[in-house]
Amino acid sequence: MIFDSLQNASTYLKLNSRFQQAFEFLQSPEFATLPAGKYELDGKDLYVAIDEYTTKAEGQGKWESHRKYIDIQLMIQGSERIFIAPLEKMEQGEYIPAKDFLPLFGNGESLTLTSGQFMIFFPQDAHKPSMAVDVPTAVKKAVVKVAVE
Repeated sequence: MIFDSLQNASTYLKLNSRFQQAFEFLQSPEFATLPAGKYELDGKDLYVAIDEYTTKAEGQGKWESHRKYIDIQLMIQGSERIFIAPLEKMEQGEYIPAKDFLPLFGNGESLTLTSGQFMIFFPQDAHKPSMAVDVPTAVKKAVVKVAVE
């Protein structure tokens, strides 16, 4: 798991051959004006989902991990807490291949993601995103799905 500011994205470009294209898109002038939706950058190997939603109370969140994709989650507007834990510390549910979704159960620590900050979640990183910092509030966030190499 990586937690950093968008201005430092170049530090992580060598971790995956698709990271450069992903971060170039996230730093492009047109990115900031895009409405919610899905945007393909390289077919199913690299795409971005921009979402606007209200953060959730802690009891409403779900732990997850992915096997086929790395997540780059960038907060565009607002802030949310994201809980994190090593995958091996979690109880695993049944993997859903069609959604690349591994439900998890357990506990972890939280970090607060604010505008301009991102987190990168690899398959070994359990995470529970979209949680309210204090009270549920509206946010806008981009989630880049990067195929695992």
